Amino acid sequence: MDAFKLMKELRVNYEQEVHYLPKETGLSLIESTMQDDSRISAKCRDAKVEDLWSLTSFFGYSTQTFVLAVNLLDRFLAMMRIQPKHLSCVSLSCLHMAAKVTEEECNVTPTDELIRIGQCRFTVSDLGRMEKIVAEKLNFKSKAITALTFLHLYHQLALSHSTDRKETLSLEKLEAQLKACLCRISFSKAKPSVLALSLLRQEIEAVQSEDMLEIAYHIQRHLKIADSELLLWSERVALCLSDYSSPECSKPNHRKLQWIVSRRTAQNLHSHRSVPELPTIPEGCWDESESEDSCEDVMSSGEESLSSSLGSDAEGPFFPLHLRRQKYRQHLHA
Repeated sequence: MDAFKLMKELRVNYEQEVHYLPKETGLSLIESTMQDDSRISAKCRDAKVEDLWSLTSFFGYSTQTFVLAVNLLDRFLAMMRIQPKHLSCVSLSCLHMAAKVTEEECNVTPTDELIRIGQCRFTVSDLGRMEKIVAEKLNFKSKAITALTFLHLYHQLALSHSTDRKETLSLEKLEAQLKACLCRISFSKAKPSVLALSLLRQEIEAVQSEDMLEIAYHIQRHLKIADSELLLWSERVALCLSDYSSPECSKPNHRKLQWIVSRRTAQNLHSHRSVPELPTIPEGCWDESESEDSCEDVMSSGEESLSSSLGSDAEGPFFPLHLRRQKYRQHLHA
């Protein structure tokens, strides 16, 4: 896409972004809520967004899915008063809605598995009803204009005018920085176009590209973004990323999912279980007609032992298959 078409698309999205912003009064109410109150607090919201980031990484979803899910969540929380105990259902509903829009159908996690991995206490029908409520309240169809929308457009514009710096300005890094910012509710008050430009300018200044800075300045003038507004959010972005890069910060994309299991299952997982001996493959003549059956016998023997050693609570998709295989290999080497 040439620069003229990019600028035209940029302007169209800029004029429509106001329709996809959370209500600022609702966000302010969340920020002023104490954590022990009956309403959702900022800390509670931020923790849930970090959980969404972890689940996004676990299921291999795209950044677009995560950003859209956060947009839906913030718009709904800023509009409706919900209790903290319902937040998990709302957040997973937003993630599932976003995934169905942005991901390939074959890659969308089934609702029952989403609930199990998310360790939630509601049912598939509860999740379906919540999705309908969120969609009706937000009048959600199939898209939303977010900071990621502008970040992609800005990145394309910057590269179209500066081909010699293509390897320097990393879109993947910009997306990661955006996700870090979205884990704080304060950035939901920023216009998506301004937040994305703040991220772009900071990265351009880091790589010290004068021609790209000129492009960023041209974008700012084209969208008529005030210097004071851009400076305000640029400072907040810099502070957020500085905090996020510190060793004390627990990064959601590096966080391991913790499984909550019963005491009986925990005892089974930590107790030593003997593995039945597998049939030995004879060194003599190999009978091809029996090879397939022999392999099936070996696999069935191993799988039967594996499921029995984990206990009934570990059956089904609650424990991912690769974790079960890893536990089996630990038994083999014991």
